[in-house]
Amino acid sequence: MDKIVIIPTYNEKENSEKIIRKVLSLEGDFHVLIVDDSSPDGTADIVRGLQQTYKGRLHLEERHGKLGLGTAYIHGFKWAIEQAYDFIFEMDADFSHNPEDLIRLHAACAAGADVAIGSRYVKGGNVKNWPWDRKLISKGGALYTQLITFMPVSDPTAGFVCYRRKVLETIPLDNVKFIGYAFQIEMKYRAWKLGFKIKEVPITFIDRIEGASKMSTGIVQEAMYGVWKMKKFDKERAKPRS
Repeated sequence: MDKIVIIPTYNEKENSEKIIRKVLSLEGDFHVLIVDDSSPDGTADIVRGLQQTYKGRLHLEERHGKLGLGTAYIHGFKWAIEQAYDFIFEMDADFSHNPEDLIRLHAACAAGADVAIGSRYVKGGNVKNWPWDRKLISKGGALYTQLITFMPVSDPTAGFVCYRRKVLETIPLDNVKFIGYAFQIEMKYRAWKLGFKIKEVPITFIDRIEGASKMSTGIVQEAMYGVWKMKKFDKERAKPRS
């Protein structure tokens, strides 16, 4: 199997069916894995209803309780590795990431990158519908991360990413510590320190139209303090590459 898009959900009934149908309509035989954290709004029921239409291409993993974005992706990564998908994507459910850009992220990895990042902050990238203060926090956080870690990634908190399977097989996923923005930074940092080739692909990020944002002060604080702890990962033993 080739391509799987992991989409974590919590109370995404307004978006879940639309994002699934859009991703599965793309050329290239993408598959979708929804990782749902017991959404009380019935998101998982919507997904189950669509599985009959998209047999073998739409998968659902349900978890008990709201356990966090990072752990949802780790759960999805492990599932995708077990199923032997070659290209493993992560993206939001709310259309802040344009599903059409999945094709461009895959092309970057097919052309030689190990990790392709949908980036707001490289030439050609953009953010729409954010207030100025949120743009300032996001852009400032990216610069802050670069200054501390020296990682050559312009958008380290980006949540729109394609990984080759070998990257996720090599990173010690059970050692990943963070759950919010810092999770996104940590995954990129670990991949970079392990010597994998990272490519940033410009995208336009559009803030959600439907549903509630999962952003919180705690998530931002985790990212601010978390980057100081990441250099210790250099000393951890990674799994050997296959």
